[in-house]
Amino acid sequence: MKELEHNTMTPLSRDESHADTTTLFGFWLYLMTDFILFASLFAVFAVLRGNTFGGPSGGDIFSLPLVLAGTLILLASSFTCGLALLSARLYRRAETSMWLVATAALGVWFVVMEFSEFTQLIAEGFGWERSAFLSAFFTLVGTHGLHVTIGIIWILAIVAALYFQGFSRANLRKLFLFTIFWHFLDIIWIFIFTFVYLFGIL
Repeated sequence: MKELEHNTMTPLSRDESHADTTTLFGFWLYLMTDFILFASLFAVFAVLRGNTFGGPSGGDIFSLPLVLAGTLILLASSFTCGLALLSARLYRRAETSMWLVATAALGVWFVVMEFSEFTQLIAEGFGWERSAFLSAFFTLVGTHGLHVTIGIIWILAIVAALYFQGFSRANLRKLFLFTIFWHFLDIIWIFIFTFVYLFGIL
């Protein structure tokens, strides 16, 4: 018998409705600041991408198959994240947790691949201190990787909350906000993949 966890949620009081609205507004403000952060990093990279100081350019060091694999992994995690939210709307706790864990696993895979790329570049003598281009590259891509890592920790916290508390209103709100955050990171990565890697190789 499929587990359905229909928590009896009473209608929102005025205070609860105000709290939900405030939380959502605050979260969108946070995303706007993150957007400004990444826009600034993209602008810096655009200015410094040609400042290699005799070092390698993107076409010399980027491995497109590796980056494409990472992109597909991150896009797959966006799909599993959407399935988690869909399962939560149906109050299927085990299913929701399963898709969240799958999302986290794909996120870890992506971060490991990104870390592997960084360590390989550093081992070859192409660290962030080598040129302004590489400094901008490591900063932009590393900032995205840090956000993905934070997202993975957030997933684990949601899974734990679902296990101990079930589908409370607060947990459903956290899951909804997380999905927005995760899809935002996917969009940012598409820009990184196109602007940094594809344009860097072409």
